Amino acid sequence: SSFALKQNYPNPFNRITIIEFQVPKKEHVNISVFNLLGKRVATLIDQEMNIGTHTVTFDGSGLASGVYIYQMRTAGFFYNTKSMLLK
Repeated sequence: SSFALKQNYPNPFNRITIIEFQVPKKEHVNISVFNLLGKRVATLIDQEMNIGTHTVTFDGSGLASGVYIYQMRTAGFFYNTKSMLLK
C-alpha cells in the first residue's frame, strides 16, 4: 500500500480521459496537468483524500493536440509524473 499514479486511459485520447490513483493514508493530494513548456493547464484534484483507489476525469476540450504531463503531489512531498497524448 503506497501512493500510486496510474497511466491514464484511454491513451491517446480524443477529449476525455480517466486517471486512477491510490492513496494509502488520508492525505492532501494535488493532481495537475502541464503542457510541455511546464505551464499548468488544469488542476484536477487539490484536496484531502481518503484511503483508497480513486479516479478523476480530465476533459482536454479547448487544448491543442499534443503531449501533456500530469503529476501527483502530496503533503509528504511524494510526487509521480506520467505523460498522455491528446489527439
